[in-house]
Amino acid sequence: MTTVLLTGASGFLGGHLLRELRATGCEVRALSRRSESDAVIAAAGAMPVRAALADQAALAAALEGCAAVFHAAADTSMWRPRAVAQTATNVQGTANLLRAAGHAGVQAFMHTSSVSAWSHRVHGIIDESAPQQGGGSWINYERSKFLGEQLVRGSPLPWIVFNPSHILGPGDRHNWARLIMLIDREKLPGIPPGVGAFADVREIARAQVRAWQRQRFGQTYLLGGEQASFVDFVHRVGAALGRRTPRRATPAWALMGFARVVDAWSRLSGREPDVTPEAAALTSHVLRVDSGKARRELDYVEPPLDVLLADMLDWMRGEGMIGRTTH
Repeated sequence: MTTVLLTGASGFLGGHLLRELRATGCEVRALSRRSESDAVIAAAGAMPVRAALADQAALAAALEGCAAVFHAAADTSMWRPRAVAQTATNVQGTANLLRAAGHAGVQAFMHTSSVSAWSHRVHGIIDESAPQQGGGSWINYERSKFLGEQLVRGSPLPWIVFNPSHILGPGDRHNWARLIMLIDREKLPGIPPGVGAFADVREIARAQVRAWQRQRFGQTYLLGGEQASFVDFVHRVGAALGRRTPRRATPAWALMGFARVVDAWSRLSGREPDVTPEAAALTSHVLRVDSGKARRELDYVEPPLDVLLADMLDWMRGEGMIGRTTH
């Protein structure tokens, strides 16, 4: 039985990767830092391994006998005071894992990067041939994802890089789910003016496993989905939930102005605000992603946004995350 190491297994995408890997018959060792994560990982049929990306010795022990690494762990914070910790995870953590994997003789390194490695400064349709600009971004998340990806590309290990766009689907408790819960409670203060590309988390996980099985080493894959404005997205969710939503987008200048004010206050309070200048910039951006390469080579599927949203909302109702608000 093939043994693989998975990072980020207790997260949104990582949980789906764990299930896909187990479905193929792999034995999965999953990094875990808390007993709560141990229980979730074990329930999914994997072996929890207590290790951190900063612990080189623990990584070496976890990787012994592994044929492949699926690296899905990342710090996605958009708050500047977290930049040092974020870089430590997304860049130094990736370097540590690459080094340990090389010493262990791992045969494949599957790296989840992000469309953010291209940066919000890139305009037009993005495909794999477009130059990435994340290295010069003022947004640390973009910069750290770019730098982590460059380490993988420069590694002597056989590697494949995946760059998902906006990820939706069952299992999300912290990302787009937070926005959906605000819509359900009719507490969404405004809608950002940008455009997203909404990808199915399940299809992203399947594409990663297929890429590994097909040995598409040295390749990069953008994994996008149906394009929709955030206004359209919010209105679709509001209609599905029977909730009132703001009618129009907040202008980019107003959103950024508000974000700067609450960000300044957050430096005094020490509490991360709901909206930061980084988040305001990203959600004011028009993102267009071409997933043609993944469709051709990995049988990647981009389901209609309405179908994807219906699945996600059904799961959230089942978890008691939405649908309990009375009016």
